[in-house]
Amino acid sequence: MGWRTVVVTQHAKISLMTGNLVVQTDTDRYHIPVRDVGVLLIQTVQAVITAAALVALAEVQAKVIFTGRDGQPICTTTGDYSNAQSAVTVQEQVAWPQERMMKLWTRIVASKLQNQIRVAQFVNAPIENLQQELDQLEFNDITNREAVVARRYFPLIFGDDFSRSDLTPINAALNYGYAILLSTVDQAIGVRGYLTCLGIHHARTDNAYNLGSDLMEPFRPIIDQWVSQQKIRDFTPDIKYGLVDLLNVAMTYNGQQTILRNAIPKYVGHCLDYLSGTVGTIQVEVEIPNEVSSHALNGTV
Repeated sequence: MGWRTVVVTQHAKISLMTGNLVVQTDTDRYHIPVRDVGVLLIQTVQAVITAAALVALAEVQAKVIFTGRDGQPICTTTGDYSNAQSAVTVQEQVAWPQERMMKLWTRIVASKLQNQIRVAQFVNAPIENLQQELDQLEFNDITNREAVVARRYFPLIFGDDFSRSDLTPINAALNYGYAILLSTVDQAIGVRGYLTCLGIHHARTDNAYNLGSDLMEPFRPIIDQWVSQQKIRDFTPDIKYGLVDLLNVAMTYNGQQTILRNAIPKYVGHCLDYLSGTVGTIQVEVEIPNEVSSHALNGTV
């Protein structure tokens, strides 16, 4: 799996030539080694990509994300024929012990709430009520502290009148960031050969990404923190670039310094190993950055 995030924002043709991804725009021609690409984000409906390029990207387990006319991610490629996937893996997933799923979900919610409190502290918002809810967290979050905290958390971060259901540039940015995050988590799940539709908590029949929706939760506050520090009047390309580049943000996972794009596969692997009984314990310690990322993207067209 590669390390580069390539974003295509204008009329272009994307093809394959001697192991390189070739991006031909109206004025320029870019050559990028396919093996270096981790994510290809096609952020325009005026681009075409050849079957050969798609196959080559799938072979190196790169994720291709397409956005719709509204600029939001609408479709991603998934390696349906992972070498790791087998009937044994799927049967194993269906038989995950309920006790382990509930224990992992408790750890995930606890980590998410802890990071939401850190974001509130980062923006100098009061955290007493959030901390009280975290202290009341029960096994499998049977009292749904996660939802209670969400109702209090977002107005603390974005203002008393803020609602996640409003059609605003801030919500567009949050949704975009969450979609990139979900795609990255789903990619890590697929590489291990598991089905993204079978979750440990989310269980909507119309959601093909229930497991990814479960496992991504501790990382959501990284998106919230970054968006909270931007002056977003419109959902501009610069905002989209910054959200994509959060995959390169420095953070701490289980006590080790890393970047988000490297932490996610490790975390997903640990969760899947625990659910499958390969390991006996699970540790979920995701710590958000101490400062907002200002890194540049490593491939924008």
